[in-house]
Amino acid sequence: MTLQNRVTPFGDIVAAPYRGALMGNRGIIHDPATRTLLKRRWTTRAWIICVCEFKGVRREVMARRSWTELFFLDEATALAAGHRPCFYCQRQQAKAFQAAWADGNKTSIQPAPAMDAVLHRERLDAKGGKRRHPIEGQIKDLPNGTMIASGEDAYAVKDGVTYLWSWQGYTLSDPSSRDVMLLTPPATVLALRAGYNPLVHLYIKP
Repeated sequence: MTLQNRVTPFGDIVAAPYRGALMGNRGIIHDPATRTLLKRRWTTRAWIICVCEFKGVRREVMARRSWTELFFLDEATALAAGHRPCFYCQRQQAKAFQAAWADGNKTSIQPAPAMDAVLHRERLDAKGGKRRHPIEGQIKDLPNGTMIASGEDAYAVKDGVTYLWSWQGYTLSDPSSRDVMLLTPPATVLALRAGYNPLVHLYIKP
């Protein structure tokens, strides 16, 4: 059975028969008896990005009353959805993200809850859906790993070039319309601009 636990750059949690490079969670949002999602799509503001295996242990997915295991194609996807690295299983990545966040956002080093509060405002709109932000400047100037949206399609930016997102990876492609918006939360974009280097799935050549 394909479980509903794959996350798109838009933050939607869907059933898709593809593996993810990273795992994460938003709290307990599933019923372990049926291994299906509850109505809520988050129970905590700490939306985190985890590794799929930690200290030789892989969790049994949706098997118990614990946090719900979600999966992402790569870190660029997770960041676009509004997640951040976990300080427990990805401490080195989390510390690098925290330092880049402070540098890019011109603040002191922020604790995880403070970053989560900012991300919560930037990832959700008033109705609880994915918030899209205007792009300041040109797309080609966005930092590597930033994701943008054109209609219902998501694109990653690398070296000023855009790549269309899919479950299998990315294909070199330009946005299909002029109505392009920012998917990655602005505070995270500033962290990327300050030098945070996210894991991005290998690009598929056209």
